[in-house]
Amino acid sequence: MYQFSYAEIMADDVAGSRDREKQVLDRAVELLRLAMQNGRESREAVEALYYTRRVWIAFIDDLRNPENQLPANLRADLISIGVWVLKETDRIRLRQSENFKGIADIITIIRDGLK
Repeated sequence: MYQFSYAEIMADDVAGSRDREKQVLDRAVELLRLAMQNGRESREAVEALYYTRRVWIAFIDDLRNPENQLPANLRADLISIGVWVLKETDRIRLRQSENFKGIADIITIIRDGLK
């Protein structure tokens, strides 16, 4: 029978969390790219905006949690990015922008930075 140390279990849990975060961000980018192809008025655009907003609201809530173990300055930077994403999705929804690509690019950078 295997015995794992607490540190090993926590490392696996963090790695699993990062993988799930990457999958969620991959899905957001995929939806945003479909929205770009099909236009701001498409069903894909509605789905992309709704999904992306839900993801970033959840991320911001987690980043604001005092138990979040990321450095405070990184958390603040990610919250700022999240607020920008939320504002940009609102601008698209209000027909003031079509910046699906900008949002997808930022999310891709964040996703690629997950370790």
